[in-house]
Amino acid sequence: MIVIGVLGVAGVMYAVNGGKPMGSDTSSGICKITVTADVLNVRSGPGDMQPIVSTMPRDAVSDAQGRVENGYRMLSDRRWVSQSFTALTSDSTCK
Repeated sequence: MIVIGVLGVAGVMYAVNGGKPMGSDTSSGICKITVTADVLNVRSGPGDMQPIVSTMPRDAVSDAQGRVENGYRMLSDRRWVSQSFTALTSDSTCK
């Protein structure tokens, strides 16, 4: 009886996670962005009121993460850029 309960819970967790095992990284793979603005502000958080910590020039390429909040994409170093002024590189697998 306990085994059936555990298998049932595991099945529900699997279904809720989109058919992937729990704990699987959905943002795995390559995620890189290219700057499309003349100069792109890099911020400490996902919003235009967050402090600017650096800038990136046009055509700069940076490692990023699949995480997007409020129209801002998280870079690999946990800083944020406006998604409106970036494009995913052709080899990126993130969305």
